[in-house]
Amino acid sequence: MQVQFNSDSSVMGTENVAERIEASVREKLARFDERLTRVEIHVRDENARKGGADDKACTIEARPRGGRAIGVTGRADKVDDAARRAASTLAQRLERHFGKESRHGHDPRPEKVL
Repeated sequence: MQVQFNSDSSVMGTENVAERIEASVREKLARFDERLTRVEIHVRDENARKGGADDKACTIEARPRGGRAIGVTGRADKVDDAARRAASTLAQRLERHFGKESRHGHDPRPEKVL
C-alpha cells in the first residue's frame, strides 16, 4: 500500500506532523494492506490562522484493488485528532466494503448431474 501525504502550510506546525499522521493511518488500516493500492491523506486548516472549533480537517482516500476510491473526512480541533477520526471511519467503511465483497462472492455453479 502506497501512502501519500498532502497538507497546506498552516497545518505544518511541528516537524513530524506528516510522519505521525502517516504512521497512525498505516496502523489503523494495516489489516487492509494487501487489498489497497494507494492511500492519500490530505490535512488542512479550514479557516487558516483564525481560531475555531473543529477547524482542522483530514480527508483520507483509499483505493481498493480493482475498485472505486473510498473517501472520508474527519474534523477536530487538532490535526492528529482529525486524522484519527478519519482513519477510524475509513476502517469501518473498508470493513463493510470488503465484507460485502466476500458475502456476495459466489462459488461457480456445480455442473448438473443427471
